[in-house]
Amino acid sequence: MYQYDQFDHAMVAARNAEFKDQVERRLKGELSEDQFKPLRLMNGLYLQLHAYMLRIAVPYGVLSSRQMRTFAHIARTYDRDFGHFTTRQNIQFNWIKLADTPQILEDLAAVEMHAIQTSGNCIRNTTTDQFAGAARDEIDDPRPWAELIRQWSTFHPEFTFLPRKFKIAITGATRDRAAIRVHDIGLQLTDKGFDVYVGGGMGRTPHLGHLIKSGLPGEKLLSYLEAALRVYNRYGRRDNIYKARIKILVSALGPQEYARQVEEEWATLDQAQIDAPHAEIARIKSFFPQPAYADKAFDAAALDRAKAADAGFARWVRNNTLAHRRDDHVSVTISLKPTGLPPGDASSAQMDVMADAADRFGYGELRVSHEQNIILPHVAKADLYDLYRLLDQNGLSSANVGKITDMIACPGLDYCSLANARSIPLAQDISQRFADAELTDKIGDLQIKISGCINACGHHHVGHIGILGVDKQGEEFYQILLGGRADEQAALGVITGKGLSAEAVPAALERLIKLYLDLRTDETERFIDTVGRLGRDAFAGALHEPA
Repeated sequence: MYQYDQFDHAMVAARNAEFKDQVERRLKGELSEDQFKPLRLMNGLYLQLHAYMLRIAVPYGVLSSRQMRTFAHIARTYDRDFGHFTTRQNIQFNWIKLADTPQILEDLAAVEMHAIQTSGNCIRNTTTDQFAGAARDEIDDPRPWAELIRQWSTFHPEFTFLPRKFKIAITGATRDRAAIRVHDIGLQLTDKGFDVYVGGGMGRTPHLGHLIKSGLPGEKLLSYLEAALRVYNRYGRRDNIYKARIKILVSALGPQEYARQVEEEWATLDQAQIDAPHAEIARIKSFFPQPAYADKAFDAAALDRAKAADAGFARWVRNNTLAHRRDDHVSVTISLKPTGLPPGDASSAQMDVMADAADRFGYGELRVSHEQNIILPHVAKADLYDLYRLLDQNGLSSANVGKITDMIACPGLDYCSLANARSIPLAQDISQRFADAELTDKIGDLQIKISGCINACGHHHVGHIGILGVDKQGEEFYQILLGGRADEQAALGVITGKGLSAEAVPAALERLIKLYLDLRTDETERFIDTVGRLGRDAFAGALHEPA
């Protein structure tokens, strides 16, 4: 993973010192909240319903064990003993005291982390495939390119105050695990360069990104992004927050005209002054080598015996591991979706356990996925049972990755001042309704995504089943969307029928799933494929039948 150089250390130290002074002035009353708000947002600090929330950047989701232990320390010392991993591959602490923030930022700087540009109208954390550098279907490793974008975008003088927040995602695999089509800019690495998608996004008016350039050479990536951002910065709506995202501009101009303007702008730039030279790209790539893999003797028969003796282990291996580029390794997903608990949350003790697991079994490296889980990208097959037992002893062995209980959910009205409805209690109720392991395995791959408001932090537009919380005359209701997906066949879900009360949603989903099991062609046909084959209308009645 990337390591700070002297410029990174100096930059973060200067920003922390500046913000410490601003916090002190706010505490003394020398700054009003209106004056302080833009300053704290530039440093990842939100004021939510009950307390300050600090969002910490995890660049492209990559963490060391030391950094994870620092998160555990922050949770124990400054929060209520837990943290919340987000769909931006970051972590949030929801109960922060303003006076503690400068010290937290110093603790983070000591392990080469910060909270810069995790909020505000700037280029946010560039996200990528959580299995980058490990997956067998990878064409090229996107992490060095994400790091290049991070260095280019941090404190970029033109793009610090964009019309609205800006999100970039990169995938380097044949399967899109980074949801690039629902980002402001999505980048697909191919063997011919980058395919560039622009104008995706969720929220009030969801759009899928449009392909505006194919085969962009990597050495021209930054100048092309600069041109794309300049066009947006120049013409993006600043008079209406609901029409300020690039998706609105691309929709208004049309993707062909937007692409033409980008090419025109690109031609005017001094590209050599913007693009990283080959030596710099090589330097950044040098920070992302393959681990020094341990050649551990792997006994396939012993693994089979362990699975036969322990059904929980067998299910965990089946659901929570992914094929690795090496035959003797796998990538392991640690699910943060145990039955009845808030999705994406981890206690300080669990963070320490995950750090220990990374050191013992994963070469000291962890990843955060946009599905709000934690990944050990490189695990020797010989270590799988020992890893499972460690996780199982600490409440981290839920074997539900990709299943109906592996939900994405935003914090909702329990924390967020923008939310209309609660997300966490509904997610808990659904996970309890579908807690039976045999049933979830029978259902198969099914993604539920829940948002507590139209801002779509829970990605409900691209859930196989999306759930949107709305307020109707002071009461919480939930609209159900069907048919969304965020992979290489990206599609937006469509609202199906009238809203349901929180109490009615789990039973409605149960009826929906029963109908799916009756209608699918065989046990290999996924829910999303059955909906695609039969149409959403075939399922609408099941949602609204009387219980």
